[in-house]
Amino acid sequence: MRRLRVALGQINPTVGDFERNVRMIVDAIERARAHGGRPGGLSRARDHRLPARRPPVQARVHRGESARARRGDARVPGLSVVVGFVDKRDDIFNAAAVLHDGVRAGVYHKQYLPNYGVFDENRYFQAGTETPVFVAGDTTFAVNVCEDIWYPAGPTAVQALGGAELVVNINGSPYHAGKARFREQLVSTRAVDDLVCVAYVNMVGGQDELVFDGASMIVNEHGECLARGRMFEEDLVVADLDLDAVFRARLHDSRAAQGEARGPRDRHARLAAAASHARRPAAPAARGAGPRAGRGSVRCAGPRHARLRAKNGFKRVVIGLSGGIDSSLVAAVAVEALGRENVAGVGMPSTYSSAGTRRDAQRLAKQLGIEFLTIPITPLLNAYKRTLGKAFKGMKEDVTEENIQARIRGNLLMALSNKFGWLVLTTGNKSEYGVGYTTLYGDMAGGFAVIKDVPKMLVYDVARHVNTRAGRPVIPETVFTRAPVGRASAQPDRPGHPAALRRARPHSRGLRPGGPGRERPHRPRLPVGHGAPRRRDGGRERVQAPPGSDRRQDHAARLRPRLAPADRQPFPRALGPPASPAAARPFRFGVFGEHARSP
Repeated sequence: MRRLRVALGQINPTVGDFERNVRMIVDAIERARAHGGRPGGLSRARDHRLPARRPPVQARVHRGESARARRGDARVPGLSVVVGFVDKRDDIFNAAAVLHDGVRAGVYHKQYLPNYGVFDENRYFQAGTETPVFVAGDTTFAVNVCEDIWYPAGPTAVQALGGAELVVNINGSPYHAGKARFREQLVSTRAVDDLVCVAYVNMVGGQDELVFDGASMIVNEHGECLARGRMFEEDLVVADLDLDAVFRARLHDSRAAQGEARGPRDRHARLAAAASHARRPAAPAARGAGPRAGRGSVRCAGPRHARLRAKNGFKRVVIGLSGGIDSSLVAAVAVEALGRENVAGVGMPSTYSSAGTRRDAQRLAKQLGIEFLTIPITPLLNAYKRTLGKAFKGMKEDVTEENIQARIRGNLLMALSNKFGWLVLTTGNKSEYGVGYTTLYGDMAGGFAVIKDVPKMLVYDVARHVNTRAGRPVIPETVFTRAPVGRASAQPDRPGHPAALRRARPHSRGLRPGGPGRERPHRPRLPVGHGAPRRRDGGRERVQAPPGSDRRQDHAARLRPRLAPADRQPFPRALGPPASPAAARPFRFGVFGEHARSP
């Protein structure tokens, strides 16, 4: 029986820190060797690169990448190792190097270059054209990069038809909710379609608005996952593959009988096999499925990405604690990610702050065990009012004064950041960012927005999950049962405000039961406009258009006032801090946003 041991190094590299990345790769190789790696075995370590935006930076990145690849050549005796790097030839390529027994045996250039969302590879790299297959002793394998495995007729199919029994796919695949399940289905489909084993490795860690969740996997020719890496943590994923099973499965594949379907044999690179008689330890037991997309993985995404604190030199993080659900969740996430000793909370009450919210902020800090500072803002607010009194003479207080409060708090948090080297975590959620219930230069001021891509209802669900996971009320129960406060609550006449919706539908309540002893916020349904009657059809509520009306135009007219606040928000959102993506379609601005690219 031909058995091959594969080890995947799931690491957390830092963009541009070549020396540290080399050390992590070498460490992953040594750990793979300790798990029984030998000639004929494969190890895979991922070094991540993001395209630089300026040519001088690009040149330094290319030189550093090439030097790193050369230094790695001499450190892999007795193993076949796949390492990602930028290959500079007549152009530059997103590449994977195959190092065998201390010698660089070949290079693969990525062929499918994505140019959407956070990806801008088509601008910086040249697409590869060759699909090499490597032979080491009685093992035939191939390598490709990231999106190359997405396409049914892509490089994976060509390499499998060319004789590859294993395809190693290296990735820097960003996270969003549901991505891990999608990847596993895609990789399993590709393995079954091409009758090939697939070793899929992904990095972990974060950079700017990107977070990488790992979840590397090794899949056999039947699409079965033999081993899976942890999510959001560095890991070494090890499994043994039965290559004879691949051979037997292909005996029943009609494509294998057609010689012309196979890739030309002259594209095979033969690697010298060194003898080894050392007894290998048993492969680690395969772990079950890790956290799936949902509350667990959304909760993990924030803290793991918050490791940018270490990558950017910040000593601690600081959060403004209002006693509300958003700041409570952000504080709980920060404590789990960084430890209570590295988190500080600041209460900044004004004359408008209730005794209940002040108490809840203090109780939360006590439950989490974090440092808590109280800095009243009433004197500062009064000073602003006196200063602006002449200019605002004869005018009623409105959202302007609310925004002044938010900006005072933002200034105080940034002062603490400047003085002590703390990173400010903002507390706005996706629903607030979407419709403008955040304040520019106020509660949007900070370095990292932990829940910027988490809708309000999901905030409640994740906060409940935090308490369930801890086995105690880390976040006080009154935080869940109190009606939301803030800019939205202070403007009951504004379209989309819960009070306005309750007036339109008197039976809608702010809270509804969510199980024994539990209440959770209720998202009121939008009112039915124009007095159109409602009817039941298939268990779903539908709107019956008045006679002679255009249903689509009628629907658009009703929604337009409610969508207007969101339409006005792209500019403020663009000036907000970076955030971990949680949804498949997150808000993206700044470096990786829709305004980042030139025409």
